[in-house]
Amino acid sequence: MKILAITNQKGGVGKTTTCVNLAASMASLGKRVLLIDLDPQGNASTGSGIDKAHLKLSIYHVLIGEKSLTDVVVKSEKGGFDIAPSNRELAGAEVELVNELARENRLKTAIAKLGDAYDVVLLDCPPALNLVTVNALTAANAVMIPMQCEYYALEGLSDLVNTIKKVRAHLNPTLEIEGLLRTLFDNRNMLAQQVSAQLISHFGDKVYKTVIPRNIRLAEAPSYGVPVLNYDKSSKGAVAYMELAQEITDKENIRKEKTYG
Repeated sequence: MKILAITNQKGGVGKTTTCVNLAASMASLGKRVLLIDLDPQGNASTGSGIDKAHLKLSIYHVLIGEKSLTDVVVKSEKGGFDIAPSNRELAGAEVELVNELARENRLKTAIAKLGDAYDVVLLDCPPALNLVTVNALTAANAVMIPMQCEYYALEGLSDLVNTIKKVRAHLNPTLEIEGLLRTLFDNRNMLAQQVSAQLISHFGDKVYKTVIPRNIRLAEAPSYGVPVLNYDKSSKGAVAYMELAQEITDKENIRKEKTYG
């Protein structure tokens, strides 16, 4: 089971947009996908067609140990994937977990109990390096970092890379950065091109070949509670996320071939 944490402590970089649309694209490729919304804002839940205001159970109840993941998972009918939804209740988990034993492992333990029910688990992390994000990084076997190609993005990236190194050293030795995803990309912008070139120069093949363009359809789809694939599958945004899903799938197949010969 591939567990991919999608994280960046900087907000507004297309993190949740990536989670929802990658989940739908992976599902359209025939993968069994679970999206776990770990952001108290619950935007991934809303974008998947879930009414977060009337949730009886959410990922909050899993993290505090009251429920299992199978108790809280619901189907995103329009997205074709399962989701463990979130709402503002999750903000309280941070405080409640502070004095708990093995608090960093709550999510990892919960996912392990799913067995082989899913091919892919996507973790939509909050835009902060907090205990919930640490839970995600401890549970994941790979990290995707969505980022805009702008100056401040590079500053924030170094902080995140340092956090990943600390989690690897103390909690999850197998954690790897799978890739950096360039989002909200405008090819006409010279600075964006320069930062993109810097990323490739520094991170090499860790930068996904797929680039997510700035696209109005991607921005409009969440207001209808659907992934862009269901809103306008011929849009540049929908095409880009399908390409990303295929790129990730191809990488995973190559990794398995190398591992198992």
